[in-house]
Formats: sequence, structure tokens, C-alpha cells
Amino acid sequence: MPSRKRILVVGGVAGGMSFAARARRLDNNADIIVFEKGDEVSYANCGLPYFVSGEIENQSSLLVQTPASLKAALDLDVRTGHLVTGIDTERRIVRVFESLDATEPTEFEYDELVLSPGMFSGIADYPGVTEVRSRLSTLRTVPDAIQLESIAQSASSAVVLGGGYIGVEAAEALRSRGLEVHLVQRSAHVLTHFETELASYITTELEANGVVIHANAQPTGFSERDGQLVVALSNDGEIVTDHAVIALGGVPATQIAPESIAKTDRGLIIVDENGRTSAPNVWAVGDAVTHVDPITGALRSVALAGPANRDGRYIADAMLSTSFRPRPAALGTSIVRVFGLAAGATGANSRELIAAGIPFETLHLHANSHAGYFPGSEAIHLVAYFATDGDERGRIYGAQAVGRDGIDKRIDVIATAIRGGMTIDQLADLDLSYAPPFGSAKDAVQMVGFVAQNVLDGTTTLWQARDLEKVMAESLILDVRRADEFATGHLPGALNVPHTELRERLDEVIAAANGRPVRAHCAAGIRSYLAHRVLVAAGLDSATLSGGMQTLIAYHGKDILTHEDN
Repeated sequence: MPSRKRILVVGGVAGGMSFAARARRLDNNADIIVFEKGDEVSYANCGLPYFVSGEIENQSSLLVQTPASLKAALDLDVRTGHLVTGIDTERRIVRVFESLDATEPTEFEYDELVLSPGMFSGIADYPGVTEVRSRLSTLRTVPDAIQLESIAQSASSAVVLGGGYIGVEAAEALRSRGLEVHLVQRSAHVLTHFETELASYITTELEANGVVIHANAQPTGFSERDGQLVVALSNDGEIVTDHAVIALGGVPATQIAPESIAKTDRGLIIVDENGRTSAPNVWAVGDAVTHVDPITGALRSVALAGPANRDGRYIADAMLSTSFRPRPAALGTSIVRVFGLAAGATGANSRELIAAGIPFETLHLHANSHAGYFPGSEAIHLVAYFATDGDERGRIYGAQAVGRDGIDKRIDVIATAIRGGMTIDQLADLDLSYAPPFGSAKDAVQMVGFVAQNVLDGTTTLWQARDLEKVMAESLILDVRRADEFATGHLPGALNVPHTELRERLDEVIAAANGRPVRAHCAAGIRSYLAHRVLVAAGLDSATLSGGMQTLIAYHGKDILTHEDN
């Protein structure tokens, strides 16, 4: 009888357990041992904030599998409370402390080794941490969530340090429990992956629900005063509160990986398209490994449950099957709830495209979640990026959307289109389900395709809110909204000619432009597109504002507007 292959897995949860389960289905005789330093090996880490908020009532609901259930169903040897302290890739040895009381590690030989170490929080980096440690929490494990839920029942205030997905979810959870909540964000706005013009909607939603945001600030130290926690900030301010949640992003827990396992400067384990590391018979999966961005080519981490679960399966296939496919490059498709809003994204954003030196066009839409005449329709604020020239003409680089309904559907459709290699104009060709309660005859995704078609074939030319200062200095701003809309606030120096009057007042526009380009805008972009076609037919250098005044205000704020007559 052939010897049993020994496969060791370091770390459970999404990547590690997905690999182990698939490996067992492919090899019923392998000796598969999973080492997990915590008490839980398979839990719903994405559900932790909703346990803190009370929406998930039972702790047991967070536990996907237990060592006992995994043993019974898949004959997996899952060992919790086991800390891996070292790896010798030449001898194929893993050193493990088998309990908290162990004084010497035990050595385990392996034929194949899978690393799924994940991330840990950098709490210890701040002055005063040791003295106030009982007042600080993270939100990465089930014990974290249990502790924070208990604190939320007795505390009256909390500060969340970090405005990423976990930070925003923690702020929402604690605020929903009635706490006074401060959110400290080191950048200009929360959820920094999102564009400024979309993040402003998220900021407004947080503030409308009572979350106090401290932007462009970060913690510099902790102390106690009069029985409360004091968090010092980099802007010389401080927050006095009961408790702090550290959500500043993770540090790859890859210190155990020897030099034979190549890592990036940040500590991410470098893997190939099948999950192999630079060491023979060693594989890696999860938050602490590299992914090649399919849009920009950048090497990055994708700390999302979907790719981790999928990659665990594909690594098992590459290790144990004669027929396998490489793990697909992760687009980073994601979504987060912020009280009544949802914010979703897929692919690259503008900063990533600029950093990669990739030319792109941006379009903005403010569409309805379903037919406007049917009750309950909500606005979908959507941004998409695409190529306009060269061999990649029409390629979709990414998209983001914020709104109260239907965000997941639209982002998922665009993510599927990117994966399938569709061009952005082909989005108009999609057959999408439609009935008034669910969508529109021209869905938001199809509208992206229609607008992109106009851009690609030259029917329209866009100008962007980010270029406002330059446009105001060099062009005539033509506001084609109605006079009553214009009176509610407009750009300084703008000429107001409603689009229904434009043909009769062209001479007025030409005189005001005096040889300058004309840059038109309306409320959302539809009327200014109609005006643009009239202006182009008259021989003028014209462009229409992508997303209209809605995008302009979302990007710059209302302070850019004036109510003075011109």
C-alpha cells in the first residue's frame, strides 16, 4: 500500500480550510493536519461586525465548522491552540507549540505545506498601548467580536481608528448600539479606495447617523484620564472616550516564513499563478499573499473572503489533480454597507490607473435603481473607467457605485463583464432582467455602455469635475439648467442658457465664449449632452460635464457655488 502523503496547513478560516476541504475530496488517503493558533478554525469573519451590532444574535451562528465536524465530515485533523513558530524548508519541517503551556516546539514533517497566516493588527506600535491595553480591541476573530459586543452593552462612547471596510462596519455596529462614535481616518475621506465624488455620499451617511469623523488624522498615543481613555491625534487634537477599536489595516503574519520563501518589502508571500512559493512543496493562500492586479499589473494583497476561498480550492487542484486551472487574478470586487447605503467597487480606481501610467476616461452616471415611476426607486451614483485609444480601446478598467438599492447587482454585472473580456460599449448589448420593481428598461449598466459608445465614437466629449479650476480659467461655463435651478446655486461666472432655449440663443453663447472653449453642464449630464450636440453643430469647441452638477458638488462641496447674478 502506498505511503500516505502528509499535508500540513498553517492557519484556517477562508483560505486554509477551503484548501483542506478540497484536498480531502481529491485525496481520500492523505494525512491532512491543520494548525490554528486561535480557538476557532472556521468562522464567518465577515459577519463579526453584525454580531457586535446585534443583528446576528447567536455566537454559534459565526462558527462555520468545528474541529469535530471537520473530522466527522472530512477526516481532517484540525488542531486549534497550536502556534507554528518556525519552518525549515530544506528538511521539510514545521515547528509547533502544541499548547500555551508548551516550553519546546514539536517538529512535524511534511510532504506539502500550505501557509494561510493572514494578517495581524499593529496595536503595539503606539505609545501608551501597554497601560491601556484593556481598553483597546480589534475585530478580526470571534473572541474579538464577543468582547466588543459585551463592551458595547455597557460603554457610552467609542473611537474607531481606521476608515477602511472593517472600521466603517465597526463604527456602524457601535453606533447602532447607541454609543457615541468617533471615526479617525488618516486620509481625506473614509474608504480611500473610493473616488472623492462617491466617498462624499458615504461621509454624509455616516454623519447623518451620528458618527463624528476626524479626517486627515491618525492616533499618536494612548493614555488614561479620570477613568477614561484618551486618544491623542496627529492634528494635535484628542478624543476622550470609553474604548477604542483598532482597524488601521493589517500586517502580514509571515514572520515565520524563512528566507527561502520570497516576500515583498511589506512582508507578503510571493506566489505564482498556482499559489506556489519560491520554496519547493510550499504553497500560500489568503490575505498575506500576493496577487497580480489584472488591470495595472501591480503586485498587491487582496484581503477578501471570496478570492481566499476560491484560491484555496485552486491550490488543492494544482497540488493534487492532473487537471487544474491557475487561480484567476483577483479584481478586488467588494461591497460594504454603511447604514442605509451600499458602496461597491470592482477593478482599478483612478489613482491606481494613474500610478500605473495607464491613460483612461471616466464617466459618471446618476441612474435609478428601478423604474422611476415605480415607488421606492433610489439613485445609483456610478463611476466607470475605460480605455479610449490603442489596442485596449473600450477595455473596462473598473467601476464603483454608491446608493441605497441595487448596487451589488450592477457591480457584479460589470465585474463579470471585465472577467469575460467585454468592452465597455458592449455593456449596452446585455439582456438584463427588467420589471418596474427591479430595474429600468435602460438599466444603469446599459446606460454606462450607451455613454461609453458616445465617447468612443466622438458623439460626446466629457470634462471632469477634478479639472474644474483649469476649466473655469480657460473656458466659458455654460449652465443649461432651468433658471430656477440656476438660482439655487451655480458656478461663478457661468452663463445660464436652458437647453430648451439654446438654439435661439446661440449668438449669445458665441459672444460670451469669445473664442474660448465652451464647457456645458446640467444637473446630471443628460441635458448638457443634448446641448453639447447643438454646440458642436454650431462649430464650437464643446464638452459636457461627466455626471453634471451632482458629481461636481459631490467632488468639491457646495462651497464652490454662488447665488449672485452674472
